[in-house]
Amino acid sequence: MKRLNLYLPIRLQLRFVVPLILVMTITALFSIPLIDSLTMRWVLRDLGMRASLVTTTLSDSIDEALRSKDPQSLQPLFQRAIRDEKLMAIALCGADGSVLQKTPEFPPELRCADANAASRLDSSITLQGRAMHVATRSVEEENTRGIHLVLLHDLGFQEQRSRDTRNYLLSVLAVLGAVISATTVLIANLSWRSWVSGVKSLLRGEEGSLAPQPSSPEFSQVADELRRRLRQLEDEHRRAHTTGQEWDAARLKSMLKSDLRDEQLIVASNREPSVHVRRAGKIVTMRPASGLVTAVEPILRACSGTWIAHGSGDADRDTVDSRDHILLPEHQPAYTLRRLWIDRIDEAGYYYGFANGGLWPLCHIAHVRPTFREADWECYRRVNEKFAAAVIAEARIKDPLILIQDYHLALAPRMIREKLPDATIISFWHIPWPNPESFGICPWREELLDGMLGSTIIGFHTRFHCKNFMETVDRYLETRIEQEHSTISFRGQPTLIESYPISIHWPSERERAAWPTIAKCRRDVRQRLGLDAQHLIALGLDRFDYTKGITERMQALRSLLEQQPQLVGRLSLVQIAAPTREELDEYQAFRVEIEQLAAQINARFARDGYRAIYLFTEHKGAEEVQELYRAADICLVTSIHDGMNLVCKEFIAARDDEDGVLILSQFAGASRELSEALHVNPYHIEETAQAMLRALNMPIAERRERMQSLRSTVREYNVYRWAGAMLGDAARLRLKDRVQARVRAYGSVDA
Repeated sequence: MKRLNLYLPIRLQLRFVVPLILVMTITALFSIPLIDSLTMRWVLRDLGMRASLVTTTLSDSIDEALRSKDPQSLQPLFQRAIRDEKLMAIALCGADGSVLQKTPEFPPELRCADANAASRLDSSITLQGRAMHVATRSVEEENTRGIHLVLLHDLGFQEQRSRDTRNYLLSVLAVLGAVISATTVLIANLSWRSWVSGVKSLLRGEEGSLAPQPSSPEFSQVADELRRRLRQLEDEHRRAHTTGQEWDAARLKSMLKSDLRDEQLIVASNREPSVHVRRAGKIVTMRPASGLVTAVEPILRACSGTWIAHGSGDADRDTVDSRDHILLPEHQPAYTLRRLWIDRIDEAGYYYGFANGGLWPLCHIAHVRPTFREADWECYRRVNEKFAAAVIAEARIKDPLILIQDYHLALAPRMIREKLPDATIISFWHIPWPNPESFGICPWREELLDGMLGSTIIGFHTRFHCKNFMETVDRYLETRIEQEHSTISFRGQPTLIESYPISIHWPSERERAAWPTIAKCRRDVRQRLGLDAQHLIALGLDRFDYTKGITERMQALRSLLEQQPQLVGRLSLVQIAAPTREELDEYQAFRVEIEQLAAQINARFARDGYRAIYLFTEHKGAEEVQELYRAADICLVTSIHDGMNLVCKEFIAARDDEDGVLILSQFAGASRELSEALHVNPYHIEETAQAMLRALNMPIAERRERMQSLRSTVREYNVYRWAGAMLGDAARLRLKDRVQARVRAYGSVDA
């Protein structure tokens, strides 16, 4: 069994201990001879001092014995002196070098002259196989001139003392080495734990834990260097995916193979890419009017993933298999759609109630009061659980790549995280994010934020929305927020908050070749509307939603026609408004308001069959929408608040003649990218009217210059680049997790 070990592994501990043992051993080897030499010098000095002391003690007795001419009387005295175990023998030498008296143990071969010579060297000699020290001392008395004592000390005790000294030294070195080793390993372990924890935190993006600490400045330096290198790697990774060749389906697929190794991709959204409905007894396929579908479907086509969505068509059940799957597109299958079935009660509470009656107006500054009801919240939670269960069921591996789309599924990321902790979850919020005060209106704000922070990455269209989200989290949850790196750490898991401006699929040359010409589109649209060839068309194409600025657009047209009466009969607004959320009272009232306003304006300027506004409250197919884009002189995108709005980008992509003028609201996220459009404040009716007049009078050269620049921007920043940026960041974070796993493995041992 493996267990996480924050202590220094044994092989690393040996790197500290083994060199220390070697140093201590070498020290002992060199120290012992030195200690023996020093000990010997100390012993010889000690014996010399003892010899002087004995001589001084015996001097009086020797002087008296010599005066009485009885040296033999010294024998008992000498015998008592050699009772000291170190003193082996004594001899009294005369001035002529003869031995006057000696103890029996005195070696007969040692002459007085030899003893004097050995004493002057102050070293040991070997006699009778034994090491001895010879010391001669003069007897300094009146009658003893030239008389000296020879004292022989047995040095056998010195060997024992040397052995004891060596043993003591080795014991001290061993204990000292053990203490130093233990202290070193302890300090190393503490440092290792701090370093491993710090590196793990850095790899998880929790760099706040690596803030320089006064107690470990050296670690702070290493952390700074590691942090700098990771930044370089991230920058290199991002540059590799945002520069160079143009982004397309092939490049996105190549990136997935290289960076994500063909990982399983799952997309979850409320809206499905294709709806099957019954018309005149037949099942027909409809494409919803949705920017989400426009942006996400090309990714699924490129990656062959699985899309989980609510089956809302009345014929959807008739087109799926036993597992509720269907391959799309039907004429050229590229990905799998799994449909979920939501009963009418849950749909009413989840979709029309909480999502679109509560969150939608809450997040848009459209001056419509959000409505929050407990029953709607319960439906919202149940449907999120259903989506999360479907994602988990579709996952074939433990760490799939999951894209959660939009505000309908804010709770799903946390639910998925609890079952698939290794999954990489990207939540993309397609609508604006409000400021903290506005979001605080929601009674379940903490639960929504908790659910979203189950994501690995949360994406918004603009940095402004990211800033609002981080401030909201800071206001309502206890988290660690790193503003510099756009990271929120909650429940021990970091979440990257990043802006990814969404875009569209840029048409290929083959696709453009199949389009009807601009001239044909202009002719067919005008004939269908009963207009002459020179009639000017301003196009508005939206869902029937109060955030799209349809009212303001019509009022601007009325103001323009009042100020420029010469345009009456020559300019008309073609407004396509696809019905949506018709079950909600606000949308029903808004539709009535728009229809009445269009009728009033048409009545105001009615003459000779002229209509200022052509209002179509119906879905239009992709081909008919494309035809309108190519036939229009002006495209009006006047949202009063919008996350991005892809109509403007679709209009630009359709204008391969490099003509036409885009009038764009400053409150649409796309205005940050499309600077060559004519930007307006839709609340300022006269400003929008003047922008329309400027567009109509703009020289062809300026129109083409602006459109060329706009087309270059949309072509470069297309939907594949949007997906590549998100998936590239996901790949980077997955790589960081793998490195962190290696750090864990390096700090793990078998238990």
